Amino acid sequence: MSESLKNDIIQLKNEKNAIILAHNYQAGEIQEIADFIGDSLKLCIKASEIEDKDLVVFCGVDFMAETAYILNPSKKILIPDTGAECPMAHMLSAEDVKIAKEKYPDASVVLYVNTLAEAKAEADILCTSANAAKVVESLDTDQVLFGPDSNLANFVRKQTDKEIIAIPDGGHCYVHKMFHMGDIAFKKEEYPNAEIIAHPECNIEVQNVADAVLSTGGMLSQVKDSNSKEFLIGTEIGLVTRINREIPNKIAIPLLDDAICKTMKLHTLEKVKDSLINEKYQVSVDSQIAKKSLNAIERMINL
Repeated sequence: MSESLKNDIIQLKNEKNAIILAHNYQAGEIQEIADFIGDSLKLCIKASEIEDKDLVVFCGVDFMAETAYILNPSKKILIPDTGAECPMAHMLSAEDVKIAKEKYPDASVVLYVNTLAEAKAEADILCTSANAAKVVESLDTDQVLFGPDSNLANFVRKQTDKEIIAIPDGGHCYVHKMFHMGDIAFKKEEYPNAEIIAHPECNIEVQNVADAVLSTGGMLSQVKDSNSKEFLIGTEIGLVTRINREIPNKIAIPLLDDAICKTMKLHTLEKVKDSLINEKYQVSVDSQIAKKSLNAIERMINL
């Protein structure tokens, strides 16, 4: 049944002149029908490069589809399930950013790409987990408002002398907050030679004992390039699925089997097919918000 569905989707995709983008956390079957799989930075760049496609089906969460629209306002951006929201992105509103800017008028505002468009519009520049420290270091100010992930803020603090002020205090990804020291101890006992790779959205104590702290794209590169054969992966299990499919000579093991982003997993083959047939659900952003957000997004991409 799934093979028939995949064939239907590929046929529809060609008929509609569409492209399918999928985040690394998507289920394996979604990854397999995608034209491009990546982390937030790679998907942002890919969205900005799309020129010859009429439709973009974005298998990710809301803020990602919004970013694709902002970079491609003349194209129809679709998300197969409107329930695919990022809880962390919803922890920071535009009003929260405005209040913080009033409190710290001399600070630059760096927002994680994992924010909604209305918050992006209040940023000086965006960042991803891959380039956050580089973005912060590029700024002239000594004080930086940084949100919404407080663990990523802690990760950046270790790499800069600038004052990093987290907004909101305690913003987090619920999946990466699942990882604890006990998980590492348990898995290391079972896989003593495995390299531990953690995401910078993990708690700081997990970051501190990891062999490497990397974005999902960085994790993929690390597994490819490392001399190690086994890897304990401290992020959402969708990336483990991708690594084991694309790098069969290495073994990737989830640091925690239950590290599942429920909203990422809302997308299914059936929903992707329906999205292509009926061209739903269309994502758009208010023109003024999109214009202001675009400045912050392009500044990041240019950097």
